[in-house]
Amino acid sequence: MERLNSKLYLQNVYIMKENERLRKKAQLLNQENQALLSELKQKLSKPNKANGASNTVPDLNLNLSSTNNNNSNNQPSSSSN
Repeated sequence: MERLNSKLYLQNVYIMKENERLRKKAQLLNQENQALLSELKQKLSKPNKANGASNTVPDLNLNLSSTNNNNSNNQPSSSSN
């Protein structure tokens, strides 16, 4: 029983370390994403005189999961063959 507890404890420690590593990675990716989004918004907000574009900035905070769901519904299913 004590051996099983030790094994489970070590697995738990490993999982917690991996969780912390992934949390830090997610935080860095989020920061990078926010910086890229800010850069994109800045570029889009500049007036583009050559194309006669207006100063309106499209909403870049779209829900990507709903977009992905809509795209997958428009694809033909392979079961209809």
